[in-house]
Amino acid sequence: MYFYSFILVALSTPIHAAAGDGDWNAAYTKAKTALAKLTNANKVTLVTGVGWEKGPCVGNTAAIPSIGWPAFCLQDGPLGIRYAQKVTAFPAGITTGSTWDTELMYARGNALGAEAKALGVHNQLGPVAGPLGKIPVVRRRNWEGFSNDPYLSGVAIANTVEGMQAAGVQACAKHYLGNEQELNRGTMSANIVDRVNHELYLWPFAEAVKANVASVMCSYNRFNSSYACENQALLTGLLKNELDFQGYVVSDVVMLRISDECTDWAAQKTTTGSANAGMDMAMPGDNFGDNNFIWGSNLLNAVTAGTVPQSRLDDMATRILASWYYIGQDTNYPDVTGWSSWNGGVGGPNVSSNHNTVARAVARDGIVLLKNTNNALPLKKPVSLAVIGQDAIVNPAGANACTDRGCDTGTLAMGWGSGTADFPYLVAPYDALKVKAATDGTTLTLSNTDSTSTGASVASAAATAIVFINSDAGKEYITVEGSKGDRINLDPWHSGNALVTAVAAVNKNTIVVIHSVGPLILESIIALPNVIAIVWAGLPGQESGNALVDILYGSVSPSGKLPYTIAKTQADYGTAIASGDDSYSEGLFIDYRHFDQSSIAPRYEFGFGLSYTSFSYANLVISSLSTTPGNSALLPGGKANLYDNIATVSVSIKNNGTVSGAEVAQLYIGFPSSVPNTPPETTPRV
Repeated sequence: MYFYSFILVALSTPIHAAAGDGDWNAAYTKAKTALAKLTNANKVTLVTGVGWEKGPCVGNTAAIPSIGWPAFCLQDGPLGIRYAQKVTAFPAGITTGSTWDTELMYARGNALGAEAKALGVHNQLGPVAGPLGKIPVVRRRNWEGFSNDPYLSGVAIANTVEGMQAAGVQACAKHYLGNEQELNRGTMSANIVDRVNHELYLWPFAEAVKANVASVMCSYNRFNSSYACENQALLTGLLKNELDFQGYVVSDVVMLRISDECTDWAAQKTTTGSANAGMDMAMPGDNFGDNNFIWGSNLLNAVTAGTVPQSRLDDMATRILASWYYIGQDTNYPDVTGWSSWNGGVGGPNVSSNHNTVARAVARDGIVLLKNTNNALPLKKPVSLAVIGQDAIVNPAGANACTDRGCDTGTLAMGWGSGTADFPYLVAPYDALKVKAATDGTTLTLSNTDSTSTGASVASAAATAIVFINSDAGKEYITVEGSKGDRINLDPWHSGNALVTAVAAVNKNTIVVIHSVGPLILESIIALPNVIAIVWAGLPGQESGNALVDILYGSVSPSGKLPYTIAKTQADYGTAIASGDDSYSEGLFIDYRHFDQSSIAPRYEFGFGLSYTSFSYANLVISSLSTTPGNSALLPGGKANLYDNIATVSVSIKNNGTVSGAEVAQLYIGFPSSVPNTPPETTPRV
């Protein structure tokens, strides 16, 4: 049977606001008052970026003093402030998703927002709802998002948006929509039928809108043949009309050209097409500082000529102003002073506060224990410990040596691309293990390469060996070890399987730690009898080693759960990178839905994760609340009755072990056998 998933996340009530919360009406009243003071030239200034590297941020608009509008700053990114110093490099979205913890999702978002505001950033370009992650081999930027499951992704993005905006910065839900692979993303069309779009890809964006997100970023790709930023059905029909989105749509900025590999530069293509479709802000304005503005004077001329209605220009400006007022950025908001994206962020204030504690908590609680034979973990003061693999150490050239983290040298704590941040520091696994070993009196040895012979030699003399392997991915403007954004396959990089095999051949207590952007095929190492534990550490950010030691030594029992499925073979996933347009022929059946529908046994199922304790469930009670639709008023997120509570489910959970632990209760709901589980498609709305 095909199952929809509805998940009770970490036994806590979602923090994000109910549909309609917040005072958009007051914000729009202020926006319309300000609009009346603007000329059309002012309005065009408001909606058009000043150009690449023409301001301190990756996206900037000029100030309009007559209404108090500042030099507006938009800055990456989803796990920390890009191009800035003295900020926190948080765990990636995918690791946040694997916590399944709404409170941590909110706390991370709130800390991200606080740092952005302190730097004078008005719009922090995140969080990520697309790509959702239908193609596991890709994982290109899937690691910036939270899960392959639309419900879990929606819960995470809503809590993140609420946290960011409560701190005073505008959130930006991106990339809207169908941006599922890096190959040809500037030209390909994501051809998605209406039901699949609503149940999978649109869902997390709807949750962001319901959480009153201030902005949405339209993506590079085509959607059902039309470019996303020029698709009226997508921007106006679905987002603004059906979901009642109150904020503004901004174009994806610019694909930074580091080589001639990037030929498609920006998501916006034409003046009238983007304006009339429903795009509201053009960023960065020109192409790489060439002063060729698609909007600017061209938009002003189009309004004068009537090819773009006056009402559309007014709507663009009103939406941008309303979001500014809604977040409360019109009073006492800091300016961008002392730092610039273009000087490496040097000179800016230290805004990290105590956010390292949030970063460590997310990294720790996002760790998933996949295997633990005979309770091999937690470690109990081993006499000697060998640490194997370059993934255990900081890149010898420095944690930030590679532009936008565009290399896989040293421990992997985030992927590469525009969704990265500079590390203020990076605690590698070896660094934290060295401190712990000194405290315990453990003899610690290190092989800091991926050499199988060196690794085996060091491991052979130790009581326990920990092997570190990884798998990386990112944006296509950087090619890393033959991977142009998308991964080539689902094997660990640097012959990680061979390294584990060599170590396990000489050490009967081999533990494997994996840092990865997404799922890997682990069959060859799982089968090794001397591999007694496997720890999935994701992309943990700056507190990587500290968080890992917390779990390895039992200071905290692991509670992370997989936000995707780990298969036995790559072919089991049933999806692949498209060389041209993508028909999305798999329909609704991605990740665990596909495995369930096709009766394929995974290696580790979606939601899997072991603990150092055990839990029992009892007293499951299901209570119906309503059988008829309630209020059908249109509110942010769609019609209010889409979110009616029709039942409550409660269960008693008991910790049966001797150590403290946390459990994630997961509830899966499927169609009754009497109901067809694949109802016919209705007439497409998009």
